Amino acid sequence: MPGTGKKVKPFYNPPSLVFKQAFMATYFAYLLPWKHLPAWLMQGKKTLPSAAGATGMGCIGYPIHPVWEVTNACNLRCEQCHAESGKAWEQELDLQESKRLLDQMAEIEEFRMLALSGGEPLKRPDIIDIISYARELGLEISIATNGTLVTREMARELKKLGVVNLAIGLNAYDEKIHESITRVPGSFERTLEAIYATVAEGMNLQINTTIMKDNVEAIPGLIDFASRVGAQIMLLYHIIPQGRGSEEMELNARGIKESLQQISKKQEDCKAIIEPVCLPQYWPYLLSRRQNGGRNNGRIKGLATAESVFKGCVAGSGLCYVKPDGQVWSCPFVPVSAGNVREKPLREIWEQAELFCNLRDRDKLKGKCGSCLYKNICGGCRGRAYSYSGDYLDEDPACLLYREQTEKH
Repeated sequence: MPGTGKKVKPFYNPPSLVFKQAFMATYFAYLLPWKHLPAWLMQGKKTLPSAAGATGMGCIGYPIHPVWEVTNACNLRCEQCHAESGKAWEQELDLQESKRLLDQMAEIEEFRMLALSGGEPLKRPDIIDIISYARELGLEISIATNGTLVTREMARELKKLGVVNLAIGLNAYDEKIHESITRVPGSFERTLEAIYATVAEGMNLQINTTIMKDNVEAIPGLIDFASRVGAQIMLLYHIIPQGRGSEEMELNARGIKESLQQISKKQEDCKAIIEPVCLPQYWPYLLSRRQNGGRNNGRIKGLATAESVFKGCVAGSGLCYVKPDGQVWSCPFVPVSAGNVREKPLREIWEQAELFCNLRDRDKLKGKCGSCLYKNICGGCRGRAYSYSGDYLDEDPACLLYREQTEKH
């Protein structure tokens, strides 16, 4: 629909940035090694728009970009949902306020890709208006959806609107496990239909899941399915005890270590690129494994190169998270508001809020994270730190690599 906001030029990836993005994937493949890199790079027509403006690899996709929960409404009741989605909030931004927010997003130079989330974003009645207006402003659009409302016709319409990426939630390639988590019969088949429709329409397919005790055994099969069906990206969230999620759902220390090892091993033969979420230790784990913990003049071998590629936890530094009511967080797992777009311009919040400034300065990290040699490529999960201590700058209690990282040669 026609909008009234100031239009900006559509996203353009300059050759220098394309080269950097290709280098990021190449370096990532070198550390594993990942044999499907050439084929993945050949899909640049799909992948580059979904990573618009990417300057590194982080724990929630490529930084830098905003994520907006357009509604809290959802037709599923997933047991681990951090947002406790269900009913729409009465105080959600209306369409006029939403357009004002989109205008402000488009004015921030580094915001070239916008992820629309929820809840279930397709439950919002004016979602088509929101997508259309965002596209007028030149923002590349990704939609995080549970997939149950995405028919082949809907996928075709979303593609025509300019949506470049569908991030579809799937708990397991197993009906019983998936629906025991979503708590809605029939959701497995409808989600699979959405995945096949996304592939058939030629959009970038991303599969999201949350790893927890209830589905950890099904993760290898899910990765195999994602590779087989033609997904380009997989985000594997490691549960943070927030919302409906609880500590009882988390993997123990041994389980987290096994998850790191399993993901890196499965990546070698997976056609999709796999990124663990809420587990930024993955990047130092890969580097340490490849370099065998080697040192050069007291410095970890390859660390400088890794710091140019891996950003670890991107809360506040590579991610701006807007809630349905306009509150601005640094991450979906750090429930601390830096301000509300109804009261302050988004640029002011993004550039000046204490929360964001603190998270961009890793010298402010405390405990083991503060003294870790890998803090610039990891930084620890700020969401997990907050969940356990109430301090988003505290150390990440799940880190398994600190002793190795801080040993003196």
